[in-house]
Amino acid sequence: MRETLVVALGGNSITRPGELGTIPEQFAHTAETLRRLRPLLCSDCGIVITHGNGPQIGNILIRSEEGERRVPPLPFDTCVSDSQGGMGYMIQRLACELFHQESVRRGVVTVITMVEVDSNDPDFAHPSKPIGEFYDQARAERVQAANPHWLVQEILPGKFRRVVPSPRPVKIVEEDAIARLVDAGTVVIACGGGGIPVEWKDGSLVGVEGVIDKDFSSSLLASGIGADRLVIVTSVERAALHYGQPGETWLDSITTAEARALLGSGEFAAGSMWPKIDAGVAFVESGGRECIITSAERVAQALEGRAGTRIVRENP
Repeated sequence: MRETLVVALGGNSITRPGELGTIPEQFAHTAETLRRLRPLLCSDCGIVITHGNGPQIGNILIRSEEGERRVPPLPFDTCVSDSQGGMGYMIQRLACELFHQESVRRGVVTVITMVEVDSNDPDFAHPSKPIGEFYDQARAERVQAANPHWLVQEILPGKFRRVVPSPRPVKIVEEDAIARLVDAGTVVIACGGGGIPVEWKDGSLVGVEGVIDKDFSSSLLASGIGADRLVIVTSVERAALHYGQPGETWLDSITTAEARALLGSGEFAAGSMWPKIDAGVAFVESGGRECIITSAERVAQALEGRAGTRIVRENP
């Protein structure tokens, strides 16, 4: 294989803002994304596809809450695993269709992926990730009373959501298996939704109530399997300074030192570009050649150096 790439798909690749997120809508958007990635998928590169699951996990949680009168509630790690299976099936099926149409003899497989986290991570003491549906104050109080182990907080004025920890990943449990599949030429779908958070307790793997950022997991996986490049697919062609403000400047290439300085200055939004830049820096500093941040439409051009923001090593 020419090189190995980890391609992290953002939310817009599967579910668009303002839509209900029906299964036909998700299939249509995912098919469009894979068509745009066709030159890459049909190449001789080793490929791992990772993806987020924000809207999907929210819907699973709503179904679980609404169905509690009839069936037992689902623990959060099981909800994440359910989203990995369902979304992996969708991406896998559409990739198989693409390979059939293009007469490409290549396998594709979904790996249900567990990701170890550290129980001492500070986010367990100060949960930061909103999940599930919005509540008004009256319903938030009822939900909190019915679920005393939950943390329900006001996210926007008058709008409340459940908040869970979002610890930094420390190890991809299935890393070796994924690496062997990639070496065999198989396209692998892994780390869905950032992975199922787990930790070791008394010799057993235990599911954790939390959510892992898929960009951080993608970076960790890319480093672990020795990928050459990490490609983070988002809704914009490039990262920008002063995004959406006067003086907006698109970034073509930045070194890890420049990126760290920008992260430290608060330049990037915490829930948007910040984790992508941070994850890209971590990958390059761990030995990766470069991280590319771009849109699905421009991935092929970005891999040729004609689009996207590149995070690279320091100049010699």
